[in-house]
Amino acid sequence: MFPFAPEVGYPLLALVNFFGSLVPFVPLPGFLLLATMAVGDQFDLHVIAILSAVTATAAKQIIFYASYGSRKIVSEKTRLRLRPFERLVKKYGAAAAFVAAATPIPDDLVYVPLGLARYNPRRFFIATLSGKFVLSYAIVFVSHYLGLSLIEPFIENIDDATPIYIGIVAFGAAMTIVVILMLRLDWERILGRFAPWTLDDNDDKN
Repeated sequence: MFPFAPEVGYPLLALVNFFGSLVPFVPLPGFLLLATMAVGDQFDLHVIAILSAVTATAAKQIIFYASYGSRKIVSEKTRLRLRPFERLVKKYGAAAAFVAAATPIPDDLVYVPLGLARYNPRRFFIATLSGKFVLSYAIVFVSHYLGLSLIEPFIENIDDATPIYIGIVAFGAAMTIVVILMLRLDWERILGRFAPWTLDDNDDKN
C-alpha cells in the first residue's frame, strides 16, 4: 500500500502519527501506515512501535496542555459546574488516560477533561505513554503475523474516498459538540446520584 525505502519510512511514520494525533477528535488513519509497515521484514518492529507510541504521546501532551491552559478562559460559573466532574476524573485519571491510549476510542474525549481538571501532568504522561505502547505493539504484532487480511475487507471495494473524508470531518464535529455539552452539563446534579463524594468541598482541601 505504501512502497518506500526504510530511510523514508521511519520519518514519514513519525510525521503522520504526530500530526494525525495532534488533530483533536478527528480519527486520522495513522494506524494504517503503522500496520502496513509492520507487514514483512523491511522495518524493525520494535522501532516502528516505539516511534509510533512516542510521537502519538507527544501530540497528546500538546492537546492536554492546551486544555490545561484553556481553563483560564472558562467562566467561573462553568468551573463551578465542572468541579464535581473534576474530582471524579482526578481520582480515576491515570486509569482513564491509559485505557483511552491503549484502545482505539476517541481518546481526546478523556484527555480534554483531564486537562480542564488540571490533572497531574506527570501521571498523565506516564499513563498515556504506557497505553500508546500497548496499542502500537498490538497493531504491529497483529499486522506482522496476520498480514493485511484484517483490513483488506474494509478497503478492497473502496473506489471513492470522499465519503470517508466527509465521515471523518463529521465525526470530529460531533466530538467537539460532545465536549461543549460536557462543559454545559450540571455535573453536581448528575454525579450527586452516583458519586456523592464528588460534591464534598473538603476533598479539594485534602
